[in-house]
Amino acid sequence: MKAWIPHEAGLDQLGPVPDGVSVEVYDGGDYPSDPGGVEFLVPPAAPKATLPGMSYSTPPVLADMPNLKVVQLLSAGVENWVPYVPDGVLLCNNRGAHTEVTAEWVMAATLASVRRLDVFARNQSEGKWKLAWGTTLSGKRAVIIGAGSIGEAVARRFEASGLDVRMVARTARPGVGTLADLPGLLPEADVVVVMVPLTPETEGLVDATFLARMRDGALLVNAARGKIVDTAALTAEIASGRLRCALDVTEPEPLPADHELWGLEGAIVTPHVGGAVLGFIERVYPRVGEQIRRFAAGEPLQNVVENGY
Repeated sequence: MKAWIPHEAGLDQLGPVPDGVSVEVYDGGDYPSDPGGVEFLVPPAAPKATLPGMSYSTPPVLADMPNLKVVQLLSAGVENWVPYVPDGVLLCNNRGAHTEVTAEWVMAATLASVRRLDVFARNQSEGKWKLAWGTTLSGKRAVIIGAGSIGEAVARRFEASGLDVRMVARTARPGVGTLADLPGLLPEADVVVVMVPLTPETEGLVDATFLARMRDGALLVNAARGKIVDTAALTAEIASGRLRCALDVTEPEPLPADHELWGLEGAIVTPHVGGAVLGFIERVYPRVGEQIRRFAAGEPLQNVVENGY
């Protein structure tokens, strides 16, 4: 069985490789060997490079891999790969590998906004010693849209800071409502966090109507996908001063240099860095190694993507 991975450094993080399994490095350039023998493919985490030392490319020509059985992603998000994976090939994500670091970004961005650190950073660049009144998380209410591992990690951090947390997801379960509950929850929320996967159901979820339901002064945090939020509608709300936002993802992405959001007080924008901390290779490749061992042994794989998400 032949497997391809995109990072040379990942070879040392896979753990034991079963007898009869060869692992080669394919980073989107020249094929290291005949692609016809590849059964297990780990493509790059995203179509474009954003992290130093990480090689990204457009999706490989899967038509050259007639024996492909598994596409194992390094990311939790899958929407960039769903259109390319042929029928009969398993698509697996790397759910859990980025949970804690992404939740840290949400917590940091939320605190930065409510304590007005973005305002102070702008003032610092101009040498201004100027007071700006912030608020606190304690005693406030948050709504987290998306109750997967990252949403749950955010909830733990929020609750530890004194927030009353409500969670919704596409499917109800004990303690978790559904998207249909949002109209009743949004007017009472001080912080709304978007952590739901991008699907046809969630694309454009945060539109002008959604934003109008949010209470004055509320904060929208998006660490999921940019297409979930209507950028024009959000920009209008931030420009009016009625809402604030902290965005790690945007639509379009990258956000154009001349976009109005960059200059708006009340907007924090980072370049899709929720999982961009040192140790990326060490976080993702042990899970890849486990999947390779499972596949070689004929055991069920973990984190199989069903119905496009």
